[in-house]
Amino acid sequence: MSMRRLVLALAVVLAPSAYAADPLRLGKPVPADVVAAWDTTVFPDGRGLPQGGGTAEQGRAIYDAKCSNCHGPEGRGETAEELVGREIPLTDPDTAQTIGSFWPYATTLFDYTRRAMPMDKPGSLSVDEAYAVAAYLLQLNGVVAPGDVMNAQSLPKVQMPNRDGFKRIDAK
Repeated sequence: MSMRRLVLALAVVLAPSAYAADPLRLGKPVPADVVAAWDTTVFPDGRGLPQGGGTAEQGRAIYDAKCSNCHGPEGRGETAEELVGREIPLTDPDTAQTIGSFWPYATTLFDYTRRAMPMDKPGSLSVDEAYAVAAYLLQLNGVVAPGDVMNAQSLPKVQMPNRDGFKRIDAK
């Protein structure tokens, strides 16, 4: 290393810095209101569900516009997983991991739909749209009726066909 480069390197290392409190410059504190907006945890018992709601009838139009390109008409599969299928015990070698046969809680369906879908724009569904799409998918799987309103009060009460097929872990 030349003397000039060594002097420059030492000047950079030894110079007072605006980052003296955080020499690694890993970021800055996140304001509490921003953290609160990110705290969207939803538990199986419904804790954390937001206000809002929707029905399967409302969800069909949203699903057709934002979900069917990947999951196919009426959730029967396309380039992404099939969402609707017959109920087969998890111990059966032909089991399908569809909503009706695999998912233990309707609240998880809502939470995943709201956070991760649609795949090309995750998190872009409004709360009402996520409730409506969840209601539509539950209706397609024969779990709720087309006019049933899914919201923070009703969704945790939905009895999924495979609710007892899993051991519950609560991360209180």
